[in-house]
Amino acid sequence: MLNSLVKFLKTWTLPIAMIVGALGYILYDACQLSDALRYSCSRAVEVIQPALLFAMMFLSSCKLSPKDLRWRPWHFKLLAVQLSAFVLLALLSMRFSDKAYAVVLQAAMLCMICPTATASPVITAKLGGSTASITSYLILVNLCVAIVVPVFLPLVNPDAGISFFSAFLSILLKVFPLLLFPLLLAWAVRYFFPKLLQKILKQSDLAFYLWALALALAIAVTTRSLMQSQISISLVAGITIVSILACALQFYLGKKIGAPHGDKIAAGQSLGQKNTVFIIWLGYTFLDPVTSLAGGLYSIWHNVFNSYQLYRQSKNRA
Repeated sequence: MLNSLVKFLKTWTLPIAMIVGALGYILYDACQLSDALRYSCSRAVEVIQPALLFAMMFLSSCKLSPKDLRWRPWHFKLLAVQLSAFVLLALLSMRFSDKAYAVVLQAAMLCMICPTATASPVITAKLGGSTASITSYLILVNLCVAIVVPVFLPLVNPDAGISFFSAFLSILLKVFPLLLFPLLLAWAVRYFFPKLLQKILKQSDLAFYLWALALALAIAVTTRSLMQSQISISLVAGITIVSILACALQFYLGKKIGAPHGDKIAAGQSLGQKNTVFIIWLGYTFLDPVTSLAGGLYSIWHNVFNSYQLYRQSKNRA
């Protein structure tokens, strides 16, 4: 009985985390907490989320040596998909005078250009993919996003009064501390503390369960965003549709492009699993805040698909 329960929890960790996150926020919202306590809770989440991402990236990077990281041909194919879709959607959004259409296109634009999730190596490893391949793409796509996105954001939303350099520096400060610092720390441990490294490597599932905790927090934040949203139903529907389509298309294209190179899983996760916190931040900071809803919705879709992939893998193994 106990073994069956443990197996069930392991198989359905991600859906359980999503349900806990959504119900947790609903219960939290129903409680009559003081404004000071609510503020403290919000601040705590703002600290805990990046700390969890840092820890996951560190644990995944401990499995890699610097020589494992190299760019592969399919990396540039995925990058071409992201950049071309971003530029096309940005140009289209600039042609629409109707704000609703422009916002929906900008939401799709954010879903397509958003870099790979920092936690993606965790799921990739669980699915049997190459952690080195996806970590290499993580670095490449973040570098390109930091350069390309600031070029187009002032054109898409000229009213924001942003410049290339301000947007460039903001993006660098947002993504690279959680990307490079864990990697450098992991390499320092590898070369200077090999005994500690061996102890860390024995905790093979720790990163996955940290991801489950981070996912519960992310879904709680998404639930808050949806419950507090004041936008029209039609606009919510439009953003929902483009976020679903963007998620399905990117997982499909990633797997399709990666398959001939023997990296189907890593390529699929590289293109499909997104840093949705980045979408939310980018929308709030540089565009119409409504576009940030795409990040919350996308976090649901890619985690539902990840849950399905983990379930199918568990079933195949059984």
